[in-house]
Amino acid sequence: MGTSMPGGGRHRRRIRIALPVAAAGVAAAVAAALLTTSADAATPLPQPTVKPATSSPSPAELEKRVAGALAGDDTAGSTSKASLSASTNEGRIDPKVIGGSQTTITTAPWMTQLHYFDDRGTSSTSDDIGFFCGGAVVAPTKILTAAHCVKGYDWNANGAVVTGTAQLPSADGTDLHGGTVTAVWRQWNHPSYNATTIDNDIAVLTLPEPVKAKPIRMTTSGDTASYKAGTSAKVYGWGRTSSTSDDISERLKTATLPLQSDTTCAGAYGRDFVKGHMVCAGKPATGSDSGTTSACNGDSGGPLVVNNRIVGVVSWGVTDCVAKGAYSVFSKVSTYVGAAYPRVDDTNISGDHKADLWVRNASTKTGYSKDSKGTSFAARQSWGNWNGFNVVLQTDFDRDGYQDLVYRRSSDGDVFWTHFVLADNAWSTKQIADNWKTRTRIITPGDVTGDYLPDLLSVDSAGVMWIYPGKGNGTFAARVKTGSGWNQYNSVRGKGDFTGDGKTDLIARSKSGSHIYLYKGTGKSGSGAFSARVKVRSWGGYNAFDATGDITGDGKADFLARTPGGTLYLYPGTGKATSEIFATRKSVGTDFKQYDIFG
Repeated sequence: MGTSMPGGGRHRRRIRIALPVAAAGVAAAVAAALLTTSADAATPLPQPTVKPATSSPSPAELEKRVAGALAGDDTAGSTSKASLSASTNEGRIDPKVIGGSQTTITTAPWMTQLHYFDDRGTSSTSDDIGFFCGGAVVAPTKILTAAHCVKGYDWNANGAVVTGTAQLPSADGTDLHGGTVTAVWRQWNHPSYNATTIDNDIAVLTLPEPVKAKPIRMTTSGDTASYKAGTSAKVYGWGRTSSTSDDISERLKTATLPLQSDTTCAGAYGRDFVKGHMVCAGKPATGSDSGTTSACNGDSGGPLVVNNRIVGVVSWGVTDCVAKGAYSVFSKVSTYVGAAYPRVDDTNISGDHKADLWVRNASTKTGYSKDSKGTSFAARQSWGNWNGFNVVLQTDFDRDGYQDLVYRRSSDGDVFWTHFVLADNAWSTKQIADNWKTRTRIITPGDVTGDYLPDLLSVDSAGVMWIYPGKGNGTFAARVKTGSGWNQYNSVRGKGDFTGDGKTDLIARSKSGSHIYLYKGTGKSGSGAFSARVKVRSWGGYNAFDATGDITGDGKADFLARTPGGTLYLYPGTGKATSEIFATRKSVGTDFKQYDIFG
């Protein structure tokens, strides 16, 4: 963006970097709990084995990736669009920022550098792939970026993420200027991403450990005000500073762009602009750097921000950024938050994108986890003896990417939170509630209040539901009453978003009539946390239910129901808030009668 820094920007050219390999070190902060009392359970709790997110690359390996990316001259997701190509770079449509001013990481603490370098395992440099993209921290282990920066690349094997600095690393990748480099655990891009049309251009990278950078939230699915023509938005990035040079900015820059109407965008780009999926911003480019403010190469995947929410992700534009009349094009985040948010809240036992199942055998009191295979579960894995507890729930209160458990002791109703501390390679257990023996429901559905921090819900003996807003570290703000009458239900479950709008919902079954009701989340706290209930089904043939999140891995929350005979059925979510909320059920086993607790 804007003019280059004194001395020029970082010119991207392909070179071969050879770095020594050193031992890796991984650290994670130990979260605090609501109460400082330890669990002090009558029987010591089991210590389940946790497989680390990934074999962490050494610092030297991450430095090599950073250096290779900075030296590379490749374009992430390079493609051609004949109607937009003007020609100099094989018709590639390059996302970028020109114009603007230098800013600090304090102003945009969530800004992230994404470095990708793959030497293809050969001694030749001709087949190397190296490129740079931007991104934004939306949760401690989650980076929102563009699908064209992710699709087709192996970020776990070749990627490095730098946070906490406004300056690009040194050419050899060893000096991060106060930043932190992290590997990538797993990746997700929108399943309908089209590399030719650059449609559905949104993705999420998951890190193996939390970063300290302060997250920024995506806008909501119902947001229209942020997209009103003329609204001022800010774009951030380290991209090219000129249409006539390959130099990228050494320091983070920002520029203010006015949002344009769909009519204006379509007028400029015709059918290449997909209304509802894309948004364009900026004033018409002048045909040269002078008078033009635009996203440019290197800014791909970076955020477009309105009122401290991400409303767009840098997607594409014309070659060299400044063709007369052109605008910068972004993925419209309000459209994709329903698809992206489940990937922000997809923590599970095995560490893939599929929610797993936790159960306890009624006679032996042994707890088991069953890894989701999409439409079935793998053989169970023992978690030891769980006698003395009557509620066990899966969650991730500290947002560290490793699944936690919340459970209630039968004898006194005390509730505990156990979470894996990566730095210690051990579990830590703390008491989070005292004497909840009379609570008829305890629920860990994820983020109810819309701040991306998982919350805790409970229903008291009078049928009043309370929200305990999570702080993201295993502690909670003061409880807030959300409504009464919840004891009319014999089951209240929830984990994730059933309706595809990016907000956490609940599913309840009435004692009378066995009707299934959807309580659609609003992303608010208090009495407005859920919309009026919607009857979606009548299920009289089941005696146990569970909701652990997205079991199938398609981004939609699913549901489980067990018959008295022991058959467990998976009801895949459809994202519809109607009677079609679930697709056709599928049996995932017939031996579930033995279990008395479903997590």
